[in-house]
Amino acid sequence: MQRSNFRWVMAALIFSISFISYMDRVNLSVATPAIMGEFGFTKMDMGFIQTAFFCGYAAMQIPGGMMAEFFGQRFTTALAVTWWSVFTAATAAASSFTQFAIVRALFGLGEGPIFPSQNNFIYRWFNKSEKAFASSFMLGGAFIGPVFGPAITVALMLAFGWRMVFVIFGAAGIVLAVAWWFFGKNNPRQSPFVNAAEVAHIEEGMVQADAGAAKQVAPWSKFITSSQFWAIGLQYFITDYIMYVFLAWLPLYLMEARGFSLAKMGIAASFPWLALAILVFFTGFISDKLIAAGMSKYKARTFFGCVGLILSGTALYLAANATTQTMNLVWLTVSLGSLGFTFNASWASCIDIGGKFCGTVSGWMNFWGNLGGVAAPTLTAWIATNYGWQAALLATAFSAVIGVVCWILVKPDKALVG
Repeated sequence: MQRSNFRWVMAALIFSISFISYMDRVNLSVATPAIMGEFGFTKMDMGFIQTAFFCGYAAMQIPGGMMAEFFGQRFTTALAVTWWSVFTAATAAASSFTQFAIVRALFGLGEGPIFPSQNNFIYRWFNKSEKAFASSFMLGGAFIGPVFGPAITVALMLAFGWRMVFVIFGAAGIVLAVAWWFFGKNNPRQSPFVNAAEVAHIEEGMVQADAGAAKQVAPWSKFITSSQFWAIGLQYFITDYIMYVFLAWLPLYLMEARGFSLAKMGIAASFPWLALAILVFFTGFISDKLIAAGMSKYKARTFFGCVGLILSGTALYLAANATTQTMNLVWLTVSLGSLGFTFNASWASCIDIGGKFCGTVSGWMNFWGNLGGVAAPTLTAWIATNYGWQAALLATAFSAVIGVVCWILVKPDKALVG
């Protein structure tokens, strides 16, 4: 029997959902100058509004992963996409600081479960030799979003105003939620589009109990006492902190500190995100190949995790001290792009050490990552306001050292549960 390959259709749908999720996030940062002008908000105000999203988002990471394991990825992902799309559209109706903060916090609650749920889906739907590359679709979609987000958002803003941006992308999210409900079965055995040969390929080497139904609860007493569990969370705090500085402030930084016009910013801001997306796919492909060739998961994942942070911090330091627009943009692109090594290693390591509980481990890791997201907008705004943009970039660059130290303790070749 010729093997079907429907799992890669699902990878494309995962890519699309991740793409829209990050488009919905970056839209606010691109619209920030217009919103600040209309409502008289300061950088600190916008920093708190961004932080409201991350509070909601971080709060749903661990519950989201546990929901995916207990209720299944079909229900969890469909609910999450529908919820966040409704509040994406509702952003257009906000007219005060309080309303913006509440709507963005509720938007964050909806986006919270998506990555833990999708990582759990990847564990159940992909062969052990495909998991890092499959994770690249989840991450690549997320990081392609900001590539096109600035240019598309600027075009829509110029044509229809900033409010219509949120309405249009809210509607797009509802369409994807319906598609996921129809195609995204909890188990490939339940899908009419997956034949027996593809099921056998997916489940090769998987403990049959792990390939079965949902409704499992992670052994938290074992997890919470593990140094690996804490290390994977803390390294992701640093990784996400650096990334969210870019997500929240890159458009305004380019305009305010480097003199880019709105139109030029829309193009320039896409280059760092394009580099990040490319490196995510490259790392996923190479990582799987290296492990298949006999390299240990510890060496492959740890190498990429550490190298990404080292390169990112170094390049961000050089960007802060660049004397021209061009060199500043080049080093910013290298800095964010280098995190592609670390992001892929992080999510693949959740599957490696978490196994059937990778949803919970992913939620834990992303919870810590988004505590970095909570801190990044407001702390960066405070540093930039009081000490300037150069100081804000330098502080972000030096934080990478902490992440490198944590990576040594992740040990991706050692499962948390035997």
